[in-house]
Amino acid sequence: MLHTRIFPFNPLGTNCTVLWEDGARACILADPGMSSDDESASVLDFLSGKGFSIEAILLTHGHFDHVWGVEKLLERFPSVPVYMHPADKGILLDGGSVFKGMQSFKMLRHSFSTVDIADGQVLTLGGTDWKVIHTPGHTPGSVCFYSAGNNLLLSGDTLFAGSIGRTDLVGGDYDQLMSSIREKLLTLPGGTDVIPGHGQPTSIAREGMYNPFLQPFNEPDPDWDAQDGIPVHGI
Repeated sequence: MLHTRIFPFNPLGTNCTVLWEDGARACILADPGMSSDDESASVLDFLSGKGFSIEAILLTHGHFDHVWGVEKLLERFPSVPVYMHPADKGILLDGGSVFKGMQSFKMLRHSFSTVDIADGQVLTLGGTDWKVIHTPGHTPGSVCFYSAGNNLLLSGDTLFAGSIGRTDLVGGDYDQLMSSIREKLLTLPGGTDVIPGHGQPTSIAREGMYNPFLQPFNEPDPDWDAQDGIPVHGI
């Protein structure tokens, strides 16, 4: 059985997710966005209390609020591989300059090494298979990690509960994001649980039914004849 623990970190509330199987001595971490020593200590204390080492760090994309704590983890676990899509290497090296209007955030240039991943690749970590789903739109290298055996998707900033990722930053593309969600995420089983990069967990079925950004309100109805007008009931 796969267990999860979500830590919302930094002023932007980035979800850092710790995942481990029953009886495991190691875990994986997704999007470690710890921006302070206290936040880093909370994760390290949790790992120590469980007796865990870290087998891998997964990055859904290269934005600074999702990678803030990587170096701190590598100080304790220096040999841990950090998986990220190569299309976001420029964003990673550029630190937070894509958020240059937000002067309250410290702008970091990250130099840690990453392991390239690709769409469709399967990572076997801690006894769990994670399929890499490349979902460009929020950033060119945005990915989601999908465990079919556990009905779980780590969606990063591609899909949120009731919302979608922003596309007004460097490398963002709204049409690409919508295609990624509709063609690659909404086609997953409806019972798939979703842990997004920010906010509350949700499910594929819930977002397909209720997410206002994903409703076909702006798509033409091929069966509707404009000359017939709009039927009004109850009058």
